[in-house]
Amino acid sequence: MCRNVLILFSLNLILLLLSCAPRRVELPEYEYVDIKEVIYSKNNISRIDSKFSIAYEKDDTILKGEGILNISKNGDLTLRVYSFGFLAFELISENGIIKNTPIIDKKSASMLAKGLKDCFFWWDLIDFDVEENGEIYILKEQSRELWVDRKTIFPLKQLISLTDGRKLQIYYEEPMENNEIWFPSKIKIEHLSSSITLEIKDILFSVGV
Repeated sequence: MCRNVLILFSLNLILLLLSCAPRRVELPEYEYVDIKEVIYSKNNISRIDSKFSIAYEKDDTILKGEGILNISKNGDLTLRVYSFGFLAFELISENGIIKNTPIIDKKSASMLAKGLKDCFFWWDLIDFDVEENGEIYILKEQSRELWVDRKTIFPLKQLISLTDGRKLQIYYEEPMENNEIWFPSKIKIEHLSSSITLEIKDILFSVGV
């Protein structure tokens, strides 16, 4: 009797886990669609709210935590990073005014705010040129270069030129879908000898002004 109950319990558990597993859905293809039309079609997204795990690496040091980011298309954002349940870092940018705790220098705070905005709103390009390189499109704006897959228009890499001549390199991986909007669930941002890796757990796209 106990053995039968155990078997039934195990079967129900397996079915529950399978029902909760992410769906394996193929990325939509845009092979015969104007890439600029696909990019501009995302311009109605005005805000992104996300939760993620975060790992910061510099030299031989690795710091891990959990993060919450609320970011708008105009660059306003609130970033909070928690370590062991405690608030470890907070960055708020509103109307171009940036506040952060603990305090970091103004240049680093500005770089982080711009990097996060361009990283999450990767499609927010204006007056850009398009180059073809095999199976990849390279979209070039004044301070940004974006590599996307030609068939799926999914982002692969982005290069952001900063005002001091340095560059941010951003890598996108592991596509997932939420409410018919595809996004990279793993993002790695590299700058000099440091890197930040985000693994997105939850994300919400808001449409409107």
